[in-house]
Amino acid sequence: MQPHPSGQPYPYGQPYPNGQPHPHGQAYSNGQAYPNGQPYPSGQPYLNGQPYPNGQPYSYGQPYPNGQPYAYGQSYPNGQPYSYGQPRLGASAPVTHIDLLQERNILTVGPNENTITLPLTVANPTEHCSSDKMLHESLDSFPGDDRMLIGFVAVDSAVHFYEFTTADGPVRELIVDDVDDMFLPVNSGLYVPLEEYRTAVEEFVLNLPSLFEDNHSSSNCIGSALTIVRSLIAEIGGRITVMQASLPNLGPGKLASRKNPNEKAAADVKNLGPTTDFYKSFALECTGNQIAVDLFLLNSQYNDLATLSGMSKFSSGSIYHFPDYHMNRNQPEVLRYNHLLQRYLTRKIGFEAVLRIRCSRGVSLHSFYGNFFIRSTDLLALANVNPEAAIGVQVQLDDSLEGSSCVCFQAALLYTSSRGDRRIRVHTLCLPVLSECSQLFTAFDVKSTISLLAKMASDRVMNGNALSDSREALISAAVDALGCYNRSIGQSGNILLAPVEQLRLLPLYILGLLKHSAFSAGGRSGKLDSRVAAMIMLNNAPLEVILLEIYPALYPVHYLKDSEDPQPIALSYEKINRNDLYLMDAGTFVYLYVGSGVSPTVLNDIFGVDHFARVSEDDGLECRDNALSKRLHEFIRSLEHHRGVYAPVVIIREDSPLRETFTRRLIEDRIESSHSYSEFLHHIKNELGK
Repeated sequence: MQPHPSGQPYPYGQPYPNGQPHPHGQAYSNGQAYPNGQPYPSGQPYLNGQPYPNGQPYSYGQPYPNGQPYAYGQSYPNGQPYSYGQPRLGASAPVTHIDLLQERNILTVGPNENTITLPLTVANPTEHCSSDKMLHESLDSFPGDDRMLIGFVAVDSAVHFYEFTTADGPVRELIVDDVDDMFLPVNSGLYVPLEEYRTAVEEFVLNLPSLFEDNHSSSNCIGSALTIVRSLIAEIGGRITVMQASLPNLGPGKLASRKNPNEKAAADVKNLGPTTDFYKSFALECTGNQIAVDLFLLNSQYNDLATLSGMSKFSSGSIYHFPDYHMNRNQPEVLRYNHLLQRYLTRKIGFEAVLRIRCSRGVSLHSFYGNFFIRSTDLLALANVNPEAAIGVQVQLDDSLEGSSCVCFQAALLYTSSRGDRRIRVHTLCLPVLSECSQLFTAFDVKSTISLLAKMASDRVMNGNALSDSREALISAAVDALGCYNRSIGQSGNILLAPVEQLRLLPLYILGLLKHSAFSAGGRSGKLDSRVAAMIMLNNAPLEVILLEIYPALYPVHYLKDSEDPQPIALSYEKINRNDLYLMDAGTFVYLYVGSGVSPTVLNDIFGVDHFARVSEDDGLECRDNALSKRLHEFIRSLEHHRGVYAPVVIIREDSPLRETFTRRLIEDRIESSHSYSEFLHHIKNELGK
């Protein structure tokens, strides 16, 4: 066989003749096509791991000069690291993640119009809110380009629209008080290009506090505002950001305070589900228009989050809860709100997304957990996607896997970037099929298991099932897993042997779930909105946050070495010494516990005082000019980097009323009516014998 006379490869789609080399030095066997089954015509992706013809490295998600995508896993040409939110390459899986570019003709709305953000601020009582400052500071960092649009609406007993008439002139306020028959007062100027109207937007944002400084209305017609805002941007898509601080009591979607909503001593907690389908129906309409709704709830009174959360759950939005928020009286929540809002406004975002998950023959997808709309058995619709959202998937076995060596899963996310590019992010996972139960228990992943169990239990309660049923189901999960292990080694009865590897940690994590504010029973279990918020968090948070919420990491930090980080200790008060400092990373918050006998030297280094009585819980933790303070703050930053989300540091003195907040997270101890860890193991042992 002779090569092509011109020395070029054979026509696209045709195999090379026997023995002829590929132009790049790779040989093909007789009759075989390219390794991936496809040729490399213009517009097709190159194989993972193949070099770019000119030897240049590839950057994530950026096109080749000829329009072809880059292979995943290569470095930027300038050697710079990847920004937060870009896919990262796993060291053990070099080709399991890839980003591709897609043609724009599959968009349902134009890419130029799909980059709108529309904060919607509720007027009263958010006079204690620092949204204006965060908005102003974040304007330069908003995702997208000069096509991004922005608008503002405020709510009390009426809906306040703000019309931008000129790029640098004052904003005109238009009030519509017919909450039952809402309409748009003007046809233009309610949302404008941020870049063109930057001066007017900045002035408006800075003047937000003064607009309602004399407003003392307790009315809230958020349902009317949401409905009209959806119609305003229905043909554009984007997102609606809701700042909510009081119970809606006017117009569509109005709610009434439920009977004893915060009753804490009941045998089984009620009112954990929605009272109306208004917000769910609204969210489904938003999904059809490619609009996501994000909710910030800053409340001191009951707001029925169980019902309001529907606006975000079914529109792929995010939900943030800040209980007892007040600018002056609750600094930890203020810090948390400021950081999360700034992160929310500036993080990467994708629009008009769909997620399809496929798996090998013999297994199928059973259930999904998170914020989305299920379009079909393997397809999820997401109006918006962000780097911090997580989705849980339960898989079921349909047929025997005998003869199969592995099971494969592939998730493909199709989305539009904030700059209008249509992209596909593909994740592929192959798991081996094992023939021995002993191998299964050795490979057991307790972290992924407990994360999925937390999502399943939360979803079950929020869909109307009794809290007690979910608690029993969690206990049964531990009993069933350990019972199966006993049977696999030929052990019967109620003997609880030490399981192999990670399985031994399952009862401990289950106990942590049962003691978490989402599932704790009786006693001082917290306000209803806080319980619902905890369930929402477990249903949507990434793995790292869920694990810290269930079993916080406790570190002694009274003596920190420069060369190594402190090791976590067991969550039991017997490990606490009154002469020491302890740092607890609990996911949402970080607690710094100060013993009454801490030495004056350590107190001076960390807090700038020389006596325990002078340690203030309100002043915050400052970084001081000494080795111990700098090392402590460096360690806190490393925890935040691993966690992926901001958590404020709360100082707790040993003699403070806040001490209970710390001790309740020591889950290995007995608290009120709940088991200690040893008692819980004894309970499981008894259940195994039944």
